[in-house]
Amino acid sequence: MRAVVQRVTSAKVFVDNESCGSIGAGLLVFLGVAADDNQTDLSWLIARLIKLRIFDDESGLMNLSLRDTNAETMVVSQFTVFGSLKKGNRPSFNRAALPAPAELLYEQFLERFAQESGSTVASGRFGRHMVIEAINDGPVTLIVDSKNRDF
Repeated sequence: MRAVVQRVTSAKVFVDNESCGSIGAGLLVFLGVAADDNQTDLSWLIARLIKLRIFDDESGLMNLSLRDTNAETMVVSQFTVFGSLKKGNRPSFNRAALPAPAELLYEQFLERFAQESGSTVASGRFGRHMVIEAINDGPVTLIVDSKNRDF
């Protein structure tokens, strides 16, 4: 699993011009599921994201995690985070999971992340065209990958 994580002051997701989720200050997570991802990847990524110390403390240093703050989380499915440009200019998405297993892991991710983080979790709609409005804070953007843990 791969997540592109952005610290935001707010974010909203729209499907068919209707808002289906919004958050205040917190994390915007674009989540991609790879074809070979499993429960181990899911558990590792959730734990990693919950522990990320990317929120400012009283000194302005990034020392606080979701658990240390009242931060909210928005998770948006995005298979394009597995896009490869190895063979040209048109991305290949053959490393991304097929829709059915990807949706299952995405839904499990949402449920478990909410339970384990204690964070309010908003989400987009799997497999739908979405418009995301986000106000980046910092900006702080990280890539977290369960297969490439040194990323």
